[in-house]
Order: sequence, then C-alpha cells, then structure tokens
Amino acid sequence: MRSQEFKAVAVMALGFGLVGIDRFLIATMYPVISRDLHLSYGDIGVITGALALAWGASALFTGNASDRIGRRTVLVGSLIVFALLIGASGLAAGLAGLVVVRVVMGLADGAYTPTSIAATIEASAPQRHGLNIGIQQMMLPLCGLGIAPLLVSGLLKLVNWRSVFLVFVLPGLLLAYAVWRVIPAASSAARSTQSPRSSWQDWRQVLAYRNVPIGGGLMLCWLTCLITTSAFLPNYFVDYRKLPFGQMSQIMSAIGLGSTVGTLALPWLSDFVGRKPVMVFSTLGALLSLWLLQSAGAGPWPLFCFLFMVHFFNNALITLTVGPLCSETVPPALMATASGVVIAVGELFGGGIAPVVVGQVAQRFGIEHVLWLPIIMMTAGFVLSLLTRETRPK
Repeated sequence: MRSQEFKAVAVMALGFGLVGIDRFLIATMYPVISRDLHLSYGDIGVITGALALAWGASALFTGNASDRIGRRTVLVGSLIVFALLIGASGLAAGLAGLVVVRVVMGLADGAYTPTSIAATIEASAPQRHGLNIGIQQMMLPLCGLGIAPLLVSGLLKLVNWRSVFLVFVLPGLLLAYAVWRVIPAASSAARSTQSPRSSWQDWRQVLAYRNVPIGGGLMLCWLTCLITTSAFLPNYFVDYRKLPFGQMSQIMSAIGLGSTVGTLALPWLSDFVGRKPVMVFSTLGALLSLWLLQSAGAGPWPLFCFLFMVHFFNNALITLTVGPLCSETVPPALMATASGVVIAVGELFGGGIAPVVVGQVAQRFGIEHVLWLPIIMMTAGFVLSLLTRETRPK
C-alpha cells in the first residue's frame, strides 16, 4: 500500500512538472519572441490569458468526468495531447498561431490538473494529505518557474527559441505510459458509486459546501499574482529596471525556487497546525513581499529575495486551496469536481482576464504598474481566507 502511494504521487508529480514547463517555458522567452514576432505587452497578455481560459474551462468539465469514468483515462489522454502539441508552439508564425496552440495546450493542462490532485489525495493516507499534495504541486513551480528559466537561458545560446519547445515531446509520451501502468482504471470512489449522476448535479452539490465557492474566489486572487508576475516581470526587469537578459533569467528563477519550497513546507505544516492558520499567515506574507518587491530598486539580490518570498507564500496558498481545502470538504466521489470548479474560477478570471487587463495597463500607462493588481487581489484574498472552514482530519 505504501509502495503504491509512493508510485502514484511520483508519477502525478512528474506530470505536473511537465505541465509547469508547458505553461511557463514561454514566459522567460517573451522578450525574445516579442522581438521576433513583433508582439506588444497587450499581445503577451492575450497569449497568457488564452491558455488560462482554456485551462479553466477544461478543468471544470474533465475534473467532473474523472470522478465518473476514472482518473487514468483523463490523465493519459491529457499527457499525450500535451506531448504531441508542445512542439507546435515553436511553429507559430505570429500572434494568432501562438494563441491557437496555447488554447489547445490549456485544454490538455486543465484536464490533468484537477484529476491529478484527486488521484494524489486518493492514493495518500489521511495524515499525509498535506505532505503528498505539496510534493505533487511543487513540481510545477520547480520545473516550470525554477528550472525552465535557467534552461531557456542556456538553450538559447545553442538553438533558436522555436527549437526549445521540441525538447519536451518525448518525456511527455514516456510519462503517459508510466501513468497508464501505475494509476488504476477507476478511482475507488467512482467504483463505489452506483447511481448515475449528471455534471450539473455534481456542480450544484459541491457548491453547497462553503469552502468551494470561497476557494474559487481565493484561486482568483492567487492566480492573479502568479500569472501576472510570471508573464510580465521578464519585460518589467528588462524594459523598466534595465537588467540584462541573463540577470533577468536568474531573478525569475526565484519564482520557481520560492514556490517549490513553500509548496512543500507550508502544506506539510498544515498537517500539524491546520489549513486555515497557514493560509491566513501565508496571505499576509505574500502581501508584504509584494509591497517590498514593488519598492525595491534594480539590485538583483533584493529583487530575487522579495520575488522568492512572494511565491513561497503564494504557491502554498494555491496548493492548499485546490488540494486539502476542497478535497477534504466534499465526499471522495466529488474530489476532482470540487477542485475543477475552484480551478475553473481561478483560471477563467485570475489566469484569463487578469493578464489581459494588466497587459493593457502596461501598454497604456507603463509596465512599472504591473504589480498593483496582484497587491489588490492579495488583500482581497486575506479577507476571504478568514472565512474558510478548517478541514484538517483529526
């Protein structure tokens, strides 16, 4: 049993690492891609938002589907689509091509996310929910926001930006095979549910649990911070702070490193002290760090440290919200549905609309103003976190 738990968490974590690379690999290359394809700040916001909108819509429907037909089919299918299409990002000839490819990628990534969260929780002993979901979730920032910027900086010295996307096709296909071998065809909750259910009934049922609608509002706040900083700070550092590309890449790796440490440490801490205290504390920490980041000068080390702390707290909040806060609130047969609803709200508005708004603000008023929206949303997140109900198993 413990061996199966380890295998399931391992493959779910590796899959989420590839999802993270897919989502954020392009962000570090935006300054290069923008020059090549003549993209504006507004175009960057549209590309970023298009993937998030597709991600949210996909999470809403496929999360519920995996509760009814099983995890393995959804997980393997999403990884195959991911592997076959990630290279297509390098074939885009302009804004329209990039948007189309990112929309399809968002559908695959959105299918994987709530399903993998439910599969991880389902495979884990109750006393390790926070730890295991932290391990699984930390791979997205570690690979997508920590390793990818450094990898891009090195690869761009050898190949053009179009070839960078091709590196990850084969790993995606190999991981799809591993998931097929490790994850059972149907979840225990799905096998134990005999009565037919409709998606509409499932969505109404999970929304009756207080933490689910509040969790949607929280994800809107957390993703506004994550997507805005990851998509616009490369240009913020290069265009406004006048930092060289290599130095910018090193500073941007703070997002991944901080997210990785926070995603593992703080949900694990919540296994002992509770979900709600950790969420309230983390919200205040992220808000303070955003203020310090905005007021910092052009020194690389202060920028790195403040950006590290922003995402140390923010990604822990994302993990707790889509994981234990939802999964421990609803019946086991509705875990992925609850996570899918919360992810959909966060992605559609925080991931989809927010970067478009920030892109227009940067275009019209200057990119130096991009941090104001994350600060406002994090303040709202603090208020909402006070309204959540504790879910930690006793």
